[in-house]
Amino acid sequence: MGKLQSKFRKRSELYRASQGEKSDSMFDSQVVNYEPAHQGSVNTVTNLSPDLCVSGGSDQAVVLYDWKQGRLCQSFQGHNREVTKVLCYPGSTWIFSASRDKTVLMWDLNQGDDPIQEFCGHELVVNGIAVSPEGRKLCTGSRDNWMCLWDIESAKCEQRHNISRNLVTHVCWVPGSSSVVQTSEDKTIRVWDSRAWQVTNTFPAKQYIQTHCDVSPNGNYLVSSSNGFGGQGCEATLWDLRQPGCKVVEYRGHIQTTACCVFLPTPPGGTAQVATSSHDGSIKIWDQNSAVCLGTLALDGAGPLVALAPTDSTGLLCASFSAGLHHIQVGPGSNQAQGSGAGSGGAGGLDIKVLARF
Repeated sequence: MGKLQSKFRKRSELYRASQGEKSDSMFDSQVVNYEPAHQGSVNTVTNLSPDLCVSGGSDQAVVLYDWKQGRLCQSFQGHNREVTKVLCYPGSTWIFSASRDKTVLMWDLNQGDDPIQEFCGHELVVNGIAVSPEGRKLCTGSRDNWMCLWDIESAKCEQRHNISRNLVTHVCWVPGSSSVVQTSEDKTIRVWDSRAWQVTNTFPAKQYIQTHCDVSPNGNYLVSSSNGFGGQGCEATLWDLRQPGCKVVEYRGHIQTTACCVFLPTPPGGTAQVATSSHDGSIKIWDQNSAVCLGTLALDGAGPLVALAPTDSTGLLCASFSAGLHHIQVGPGSNQAQGSGAGSGGAGGLDIKVLARF
């Protein structure tokens, strides 16, 4: 990747020079503007390594970006509709991307710019992708009501299951397990056994569409987020996977759809935390167990904030509809007032601010 990074360094530096490394009035004056990763809205982002992220957007591109140095490293072109989800298999150079073109493509950073595998068979947009812990199976879910299990090496679909009205919105593989969790537009959360490819548990239906889910690293908890408006149904919910359907707490405070919810890495001696992002243009960080809001960041003018990816216990990447990607820092709170592009803490006193936009 060294040659690619060198190739794009000059272009990135020229862009930053033309921008004067200053942000516009939407954001705090100290926010650095880097070369944009995408043209148009960004739908999804995930981490590949401590300094590299992968994202996908309405421009149909899958982009590898060095967010610490602020430079685009590689752009993969293969989808012919917008990219809905991206996924990196930990410890590898594999990238998976789902799209409105009904396919999932697999890329390898060591094998050029062309996809090395294509998974075809869905009839509508693919919204969920997850890879098994050992890296042999790929799970996909779509608005066509199908949940599919593929052999990654052969790209053969080995299992398919259709459930009426199961318009899949997101898929997660439970760490160290044979279980897969998925959310749906039918307001339901389902747990699948990947060995039998059958639903083993169905959580009680929520009031609104379930938009996203994430599983804690220890596999004990699931957090899901809900569609909503006017403050109704805009919550995220913590569930205990050891007692399927057992609701632990709800995180309430967004006033529009909660589009994404993720567990944050717990700092040494710190408390477990959950982050959410919303169509209301805000990010909130919560105490996982008490559901107290520890801090809120409002990104005025960024539009719906549709995806989050933790970088470590002090940082987040956020994908937005109107203003690209953001690198966000989370730290102990202060009593100083913060302007646009920075957020003040709640009861827990966290300060949340944007460091860079790309």
